[in-house]
Amino acid sequence: MSTEALTTAVNRLEAVATRLEALALKAPSPSRASSSEPDVVVPYVQAFDGIINGPYAKFQALSAKIGGDVQTMCNTITKTFSDQRAFLNMASKCKEPKDKALMAKLLQPTSQSIQTIMEFRESKRQSPFFNHLSTVSESIPGLGWISVAPTPGPYLKDFMDAGMFYSNRILKEFKDKDQTHVDWVKSWNALFKELQAYIKSSHTTGVAWNMQGGDASTFSAGAPAASSGGPPAPPPPGPPPPPPPIVDAPTGSTGSSTDGRAALFDALNKGADVTKGLKTVTDKMKTHKNPALRQGPAPFKAPVKAPPKPAPKPAAKVVVKPPVTELQNGKKWVVENHVDNPNIQITDTAINQTVYIYKCQKSTIQIKGKINSIIVDSCKKVGVVFDDLVSSLEFINCQSVKGQVIGTMPTVSIDKTDGAQIFLSESSLKAEIVSAKSSEMNVVIPKDGDFVEFALPEQFKTTFDGKKMVTVMSDI
Repeated sequence: MSTEALTTAVNRLEAVATRLEALALKAPSPSRASSSEPDVVVPYVQAFDGIINGPYAKFQALSAKIGGDVQTMCNTITKTFSDQRAFLNMASKCKEPKDKALMAKLLQPTSQSIQTIMEFRESKRQSPFFNHLSTVSESIPGLGWISVAPTPGPYLKDFMDAGMFYSNRILKEFKDKDQTHVDWVKSWNALFKELQAYIKSSHTTGVAWNMQGGDASTFSAGAPAASSGGPPAPPPPGPPPPPPPIVDAPTGSTGSSTDGRAALFDALNKGADVTKGLKTVTDKMKTHKNPALRQGPAPFKAPVKAPPKPAPKPAAKVVVKPPVTELQNGKKWVVENHVDNPNIQITDTAINQTVYIYKCQKSTIQIKGKINSIIVDSCKKVGVVFDDLVSSLEFINCQSVKGQVIGTMPTVSIDKTDGAQIFLSESSLKAEIVSAKSSEMNVVIPKDGDFVEFALPEQFKTTFDGKKMVTVMSDI
C-alpha cells in the first residue's frame, strides 16, 4: 500500500472516531432516563385500589353511621389498608429483599396498625360494641398475608373464620332491631371475601415482587427505586485498529513440509510392521485389571469450622398482676388474675348483674343468687358453681374448666376451649349447649340419685342431598 493511500485511510478513521465520541456525549445516561419515567401503577395495585374504593368504602360508611368505638377502630383500619397499599406499590417496583431485617422493617407499618387494633379491643371490654370490636380484632391479623408464602389465601381465610363467632352474636342481637349492624357484618365479610379473591388472582403463592425492579431499601413513594444493576454503561468503544500487514511466508518452509509428508507415506507403506516399535501393555499396567492403579490421594477438603453458638436470650420477665374481685358500675362483677384460690365467693348479687372471669388459674368461684350471665375467658383449671342464670354460661379460650348449676340455666356456650365439663341440675336438663372449635366436652346429668356423663361430638360429616348441605354427627 502506498504512503498516500495509507494517509487517506488514517484520516477517515479519525473522522469516524470523532463522530462516535460526539454521539456518545449527546446520548442520555440510563439514570437520567429512568428518573424521567412516570410513576406507573401496575394492574394488581389498581385492583387493590378497587377494593379500597368499593367494599371497604361501604364498610367505612356503615362504621361511621354506627359511630362510637366502631368508628374509632375504623380509622385505624383505614390506616392499615393504606399501609398495605403502600407495601404492594413498593413490591411492584422492587425486587424481593433477601435481608430478613429489611423485610421486617418494610412490614412494620402494617404489623403496628394490626397491633393497635388488637390493643384497642382489649382496652374496651366494657364497650357496648365489644362484639363489633372483637369481630374486627379476631380477623384483622389476616392482613398479615403479605408476609406469608406459599399459601397467603388460606392464611387470610383462617382469620376470617376466627371472627365469625362474634359476628354471629351481632346478627343474633340486631337481627330484628337495627339493620345497620346486620349490614355492617355483611360488609366486613364481603370485604374479606373480595380480598381473598384478589390474593388468589394476583398473589397466589405470595406477594408478586418485581424481578427486574430496584432495591427496596432505597425506595420512596413517587420516585423509582435505585437500580441494582451497577453504574451506567460506558460509551461505545472507538473504531478497531487497522489489520496487520500481510507478511509473505518464507520460501524455505516448502521443503520441510514436503519431507514430512514423504516420511508419513513411507511409514504407511510398511503395513503391519508399523507397530513393531510399540511397547507391550501388560495386565499389571491396565487400570481395569489392577485396582491399585485406580487409588490416588484423597481430594483436598477445607477444614470445616463449627458455627459460633448464639448467645442465649434472656428469659422474658413474666408480669404478675394482682388479683381482682370487684363490682364495677353496679352491674358487672370482675374476677381477674387469681391463682390457686379455691375460695372465691360472690354473695351480694342482683338479677341484672353479670360476672366476668378473666385469666384465672387453679381456682374455684362460687356465685350466690340469681344473676344475668357468666363469662369465663382465658382461664385454666377453673371451676364455677352458681345458683341460677337468666341468660347463659360462656367459656372462651379456656383449658380444663368446669361449670355446675344448682338451679336453672337456659344456655351454655363453649368456644375455642379444650376440656370442658358441665354439671346440670334436675331443673336445667333442657338447657341448650352451643360449641365451636372446642374439644373434650362432657355433660354430667343426675339420674336415679347418681350422675351419668355424656360426651359432646367433635367430628361431623357433611353431604349434599341435591338441594342443600346436610351435616350429621360422624360415627368414626
